[in-house]
Amino acid sequence: MRLQLALNVRDLDSAVAFYSKMFGVRVHKRKPGYANFIVDAPPLKLVLFERPDADERLNHLGVEVFEDEEVNAATERLKNAGFEHLVEDESTCCYAKQNKVWASEPDGLRWEWYRILEDAESFSGEPERSHNA
Repeated sequence: MRLQLALNVRDLDSAVAFYSKMFGVRVHKRKPGYANFIVDAPPLKLVLFERPDADERLNHLGVEVFEDEEVNAATERLKNAGFEHLVEDESTCCYAKQNKVWASEPDGLRWEWYRILEDAESFSGEPERSHNA
């Protein structure tokens, strides 16, 4: 398991350059408006969304797990605690097909527990639009 930190950045190229040097790692996945890094030490999945006009720099937090049982356990924990939660099985997001559960903490910060099933060619499962259209 590793913690995920998802940030909204103004300029993806400069953010990728900064975080590559800061953590001493190469970008793991790079797509239009999106990049992620897998950092072994500390165990971190750093996700960057290019959103220059975002009100907040922090997009959301997450916990990436490697077995569906861990997503199911998080779902049960949230349900048993009486927290509002949203389950998304086999959903496509961030250029990956995933099983996940979402919850928001009292001040509205979004958290996800998720497992990547496979890579995807588009951000949300919809065909990518050409920027020239």
